[in-house]
Amino acid sequence: MTIRNYMTPNPVTIGSRDMLALAHEKMEQGRFRRLPVVDDSGALIAIVTDRDLQRHTGYWSTTHVDAAMVERPITVGPDQPVVAAAQLMLQHKVGGLPVVDGSGRLIGILTESDLLRAFSQLGKGG
Repeated sequence: MTIRNYMTPNPVTIGSRDMLALAHEKMEQGRFRRLPVVDDSGALIAIVTDRDLQRHTGYWSTTHVDAAMVERPITVGPDQPVVAAAQLMLQHKVGGLPVVDGSGRLIGILTESDLLRAFSQLGKGG
């Protein structure tokens, strides 16, 4: 059971100079609580969550993502076991982990929902 088999590939992302209003719109439309922040090459540089947005309520249209994002987020690799990701999420009290390749390029995201799906399949013998 590796992360590659359960992650959401090619997640929706945002740039650090985009406005928080766009981040909020993407989160609302996609019904998710976090957005990886990438540079022009697709390398992960940060993550912004719905909680980060809440701290800037009323200023989304005038505030850039880089004012709210968390730099150097905890990440996992695609070939790590799912249980290792679950342990990281519990240890750091986060609900999702960006998945990066060896060069730091974002290739997916693993969320609590993905973990539940993985462990429910394990219970079925899958």
